[in-house]
Amino acid sequence: MRWMDPMALLGRRWGRRRQEQDSTVRTLVSNLPYEDLKKKEQPNRQYKGNAVKTTKYTLWSFVPKNLYEQFHRVANIYFVGLAVLNFVPVVNAFQPEVALIPICVILALTAIKDGWEDFRRYQTDQKLNNLPCSVYSRREMGFMERRWKDMRVGDFVKVVSNETIPADILLLHTSDPNGVCLMETSNLDGETNLKQRKVVPGFPAPDSPFKPAGFKSTVVCEKPNNDLNHFSGYIEKPDKKKLGFGIDSLLLRGCTIRNTDEATGIVVYAGHETKSMLNNSGARNKRSKLERKLNSDVLYCVLLLFTLCLVGALGHTIWLESFSSVPPYLVPDSDGHFIPSTVAGFYMFFTMIILLQVLIPISLYVSIELVKMGQVFFISHDVDLYDQETDTRVQCQTLNITEDLGQIQYVFSDKTGTLTENKMVFRRCTIMATEYSHSENAARLAVLSETEATGDEVTLFQQRQKQPSLFAEEEEEEEKGSGEGRPEATRRSHGAKADVGSNQRSKVNAAGAHGDLAFSSPLETVVVPDSKLQQEVLEAERQWEEGPLNQGPHLAPTPGPHLAPTPGPHLAPTPGPEWSPHLDFLVALAICNTVLVSTATAQRQRVIKGRHNSCAPQTLGGRLRGLLKKMRSPRSMFKVFTGKQEPLADPFAADEEPPDILHTPDVCTTTPEGGSPKTQPEVTPHQAQRQRPEPGPASPDTVCYESQSPDEAALVHAARAYGFTLLERTPDRVTVRLPRGALLTYEVIDILTFDSTRKRMSVLVRHPRTREILLYTKGADSAVMELLGEPAGESVSQRELRKRVCSSTQRHLDMYARDGLRTLCFAKKVVSQKEYEDWSLVRQQAISAIENREELLMDTAVQLETSLTLIGATGIEDRLQENVPETIEALREAGMQVWVLTGDKPETAVNIAYSCKLLDHRDLVFTLNTDNKAVCRSTLECTLEEVRRYGPGRTAGALLRLSGARGPWAWAMTPPLA
Repeated sequence: MRWMDPMALLGRRWGRRRQEQDSTVRTLVSNLPYEDLKKKEQPNRQYKGNAVKTTKYTLWSFVPKNLYEQFHRVANIYFVGLAVLNFVPVVNAFQPEVALIPICVILALTAIKDGWEDFRRYQTDQKLNNLPCSVYSRREMGFMERRWKDMRVGDFVKVVSNETIPADILLLHTSDPNGVCLMETSNLDGETNLKQRKVVPGFPAPDSPFKPAGFKSTVVCEKPNNDLNHFSGYIEKPDKKKLGFGIDSLLLRGCTIRNTDEATGIVVYAGHETKSMLNNSGARNKRSKLERKLNSDVLYCVLLLFTLCLVGALGHTIWLESFSSVPPYLVPDSDGHFIPSTVAGFYMFFTMIILLQVLIPISLYVSIELVKMGQVFFISHDVDLYDQETDTRVQCQTLNITEDLGQIQYVFSDKTGTLTENKMVFRRCTIMATEYSHSENAARLAVLSETEATGDEVTLFQQRQKQPSLFAEEEEEEEKGSGEGRPEATRRSHGAKADVGSNQRSKVNAAGAHGDLAFSSPLETVVVPDSKLQQEVLEAERQWEEGPLNQGPHLAPTPGPHLAPTPGPHLAPTPGPEWSPHLDFLVALAICNTVLVSTATAQRQRVIKGRHNSCAPQTLGGRLRGLLKKMRSPRSMFKVFTGKQEPLADPFAADEEPPDILHTPDVCTTTPEGGSPKTQPEVTPHQAQRQRPEPGPASPDTVCYESQSPDEAALVHAARAYGFTLLERTPDRVTVRLPRGALLTYEVIDILTFDSTRKRMSVLVRHPRTREILLYTKGADSAVMELLGEPAGESVSQRELRKRVCSSTQRHLDMYARDGLRTLCFAKKVVSQKEYEDWSLVRQQAISAIENREELLMDTAVQLETSLTLIGATGIEDRLQENVPETIEALREAGMQVWVLTGDKPETAVNIAYSCKLLDHRDLVFTLNTDNKAVCRSTLECTLEEVRRYGPGRTAGALLRLSGARGPWAWAMTPPLA
């Protein structure tokens, strides 16, 4: 064995670590070629392993570290000092061993409590570190099961559906033919909506078998950081070609794969270098406000004690000096000498400390620890804090700060998903200066809202009365000619009811909490078309199809329910001069998003353990019992609806049994829980093997929508209500079915994703017939309106029409905001080939960049999103959650100041503030609008002085509505400022 200088080895290792620290990027390669080498010889050895440790103590460090933390409490130092002082013979007042008992009991109880908390962290760490995962092995030529803690940077890992991601993984392959997968990040950011991840752009085709052993590329990415929304890098192939990637290709540790059979990637960050662990600061020694107050009080008591002892010592000295001779009761020392009076006074000072130590009662801290333990027990067993729907109770993770719950002064709350249900409902829209109120849909929502609030049931007959068919007239003629269908279906619906009350909500919520199937409410998926807009859309499409450019065999018939035609040019009529803005608006609703389309037969459930599927079909006996139970209730048999009556087509006439009102008959939406209206058997993560869907658009009767944003899902359902059904979306194309059956398959060139700075997203597509490059943009009105331009060669009449459309649309948006609706604007732009080619070069450079990648991508998006043409706008409702107004009112009455942050328009923020009782009509509303920090500060101070001058009552408050460059803020302050 060749001898090597130990100092040289240390220097080489230190040099590698120093090089890694100084480098601004991380470079890693596959571990497979080096699998047989020792760990210290592997190229990725300098990176941390995947084992995590969140405990504060070890067996050796527990005693000294815990005592060090406990001695941050001033009283503990005081009592230990007294116990030690009592061991000094000349100043002791009683048995020194007895003085140790109280302080030892206090330290022991606190140590036991801290040790138990840390032991629970240790158990959690061991559970996570020993979870199984699938890691590729070159020896076995396949994926083998390993433990999380054995995983390293550079390993290839396969994660299956409903499985937790073990590390930060760069996505290289998925079972989805489109190369995407969905990830649930509720464990990281609390958001329940699914995030879409995609394979690194330009990597081998997703449909081809992925072979980790053939991966010869080098991965270059940024160093570990805690930013969950930022990640950039590139893959450098052996031919020096670079493939850029971003955060949309990174699977985060702790998240869960949903609705994807399997996903494979290479580990880039492991263990404590993952983004989730970097956001976890670890266990901290938390001290409550009461404990900090006690520390200061103890200091005052110590000062008082020293004062009393000093007085006692001086008095003792003066008293001894008053004797002319030595008092007979004083005992001399072993040499026969007596202690001088000054020394006796000094000793008396410490003796008085021991005698007066009860000034700081040691029993107080014992009582506090016992009260804390009892408080934790009562909090965790409080029936009022128990959620019956999800079968969960309050858990106290830290036992040191439970008393701070009664000291809260400020409550900061987000609006969307916190105060609201995060269930977006399409309510209104405006197209070309014409506002469509959708009154029929509003009446349906009112019925559903009333039944949910009261717990009553609503019949399908009532639902049909407010849900007209898209082709009601044609269906009525068919029913008259056949003489059957509607009467029988109507009679059948009298006994078929859908429970949308509290029981149904309990089942749905409980299912979501336990990982079961979750279904979308009809509030989100069912949209009743506006009759006026419906007629205009049908007439516009008819004129378009009958135009001179659209005559011929290229117009495709309506596909049948089991026919999925192959997309091609012959399926889309040529858009001519008859192409209406109404059709453009609905096409934008359908394609200007990132909604994924799949079939209803695909597996879309979570893991279910030890619990019956609440969505399983009932047996015949169960159905009969349910029917008899409903028939006993006369109120639930039929409810009179005092609204506008119209002859409507029966959308469920062909069904053998009327479906539940909570489920749409032909379309389902995957909720954040990954649910679907189709009942599937219970599965485990490793049983998630479904057949891949065939390429091409799905049947309109079997499509399911999977959306990262509930806003986009609501818009897609609104477009579908008018017959513009999104049938297929791949990275390269998107297919929309028109009301009369024709298919439009757009080529997707690029998607400019949403970001909080631009406040918009865009999709760049190529029209299937004209081959025009079209840019559809969707975003906040403040972001879209300022990008509108004047088309070249515009006539005077066209200019007047454009200005009238913009002013009317803005007026409608303000009306939507005052009604508390979320507003979105839609715009369009025709991009020339020359402009696209110039822009594409810059775009590719930004995609391949590793530094400032997000900024470069945003700049390219801003460069293209100019000179837009306004199409229309929408208003979407997000209802408040149950008991939100009562909760906020109770918080205000308790003296807490509630601050709400929202990114909506200022008018919407004020409306929501009144709706949730954050404000009432006695409150003053002040509006501040500035982009300058100094001006904002001075204006805010003047506003606060105005609030103090008016001096509202104790129950009144004031709202400061701030709108700046980074978005509007709504701050509510109660009680009044003083």
